[in-house]
Amino acid sequence: MEKREFEKDKIFRFDQEVEYSGGSIVSKNVLKRDTGNVSLFAFDKGEGLSEHTAPFDAIVQILDGKAEITVGSNKHLLGKGDSIIMPANIPHALMAVEKYKMLLTMIKG
Repeated sequence: MEKREFEKDKIFRFDQEVEYSGGSIVSKNVLKRDTGNVSLFAFDKGEGLSEHTAPFDAIVQILDGKAEITVGSNKHLLGKGDSIIMPANIPHALMAVEKYKMLLTMIKG
């Protein structure tokens, strides 16, 4: 099976590599390794990921728009340029306050 990820040795801009799609979430693998993944997402307004946990730390970087990210019982409003670390094994959820794009980096421990 072919690994679908970004082409190497090529200049790109994360915010231009994924497009919004009405009423949905679009994702692309930037890099996918046994040690972790880097993924790009575009969420339409009102779309989100319900509360879940992951067995490794994850860093969210907002590239465009606004998101509400809940980590444990703490709600955070993030906008373009903001980042947050979601710790391993702590419930978290993401919701598009307005459409937004994010880069998600997951490091397996």
